Amino acid sequence: MNSDREEASVRSAVSVSPQPPKLLHRMRDHLRTRHYSIRTETAYLDWVRRFILFHDKRHPAEMGAAEVAAFLTHLAVDRQVSASTQNQAKSAILYLYKEVLQVQLPWLDEVVQAKAPKRLPVVLTPTEVRELLMHMQGTTGLIARLLYGTGMRLLEALRLRVKDVEFARREILIRESKGNKDRITVLPENLIADLQAQLQRARALHEKDLQAGLGRVYLPHALAVKYPEADRSWAWQYVFPSPVRAMDPRPDARTGQPMERRHHVYPESVQRAVREAARAAQIAKPVSPHVLRHSFATHLLQAGYDIRTVQELLGHADVSTTMIYTHVLNKGGRGVLSPLDAL
Repeated sequence: MNSDREEASVRSAVSVSPQPPKLLHRMRDHLRTRHYSIRTETAYLDWVRRFILFHDKRHPAEMGAAEVAAFLTHLAVDRQVSASTQNQAKSAILYLYKEVLQVQLPWLDEVVQAKAPKRLPVVLTPTEVRELLMHMQGTTGLIARLLYGTGMRLLEALRLRVKDVEFARREILIRESKGNKDRITVLPENLIADLQAQLQRARALHEKDLQAGLGRVYLPHALAVKYPEADRSWAWQYVFPSPVRAMDPRPDARTGQPMERRHHVYPESVQRAVREAARAAQIAKPVSPHVLRHSFATHLLQAGYDIRTVQELLGHADVSTTMIYTHVLNKGGRGVLSPLDAL
């Protein structure tokens, strides 16, 4: 009798097939397999979720070009989103169809692409930059000075590791920046003492985490598996660690289990601090951390540096992207003397 029951239980276990993963879980795994960033993953999943909810939770396999076009039209007309936001939503939906659902239909390439307008960057004058930085203190103030002094993007600065700051050579190595490229930028002399003090505070936090049995930072591309103790080493820690620990949305590469880590400072913290400093300095321009990168490039060109040098410091693949900053070199609207000034 016992053997009969065991045989029946085995047959029952074999006959029950595992539940297939849900669509969004499949898409998340697909994005992670192709090493998309966590921010791209979050944005793409959010757009697909909105697309499904907009069409009353219908499965995307049951929909086609008309539903995709209706959703994009809703974003442009009803929500009045920008062209870049609309195109991001389109990219997420097309990724779902082409890569996850493996749907190769002719209408995928015919979905309308919003035309992004060409805008001149917002640039602060040296006086405005000085006033802005004077109203910023602490870690966010140091990050803002780093952005203006190096031309780094905000996330490039926040993801900076200890091993990539070269004090002796006065340079910073930026790893896996936009386009998955590495580059080198200048380390300002005026930031060396402040950065060294920041590293001392970061090391104290790391030592505290190690004593608590933690201190494992996130490493890309499964380096934690290849080098088991690298994520605990000081060299791989963030220069600007978060003051609090949090659960990593990605499972640990070795165990596959969630892990509590100390991530870097949240971008929203720096963005909020820059906005408040601009308001306190009474700067009548829309100021964000990225404006400091624009100002870095513009002021270097005004100082007479070669545009190719600025291109390398910014990490632009094409010099035409850097050329957008040359508009400020023509004073008074392309260098033209207004007839009003000749009266």
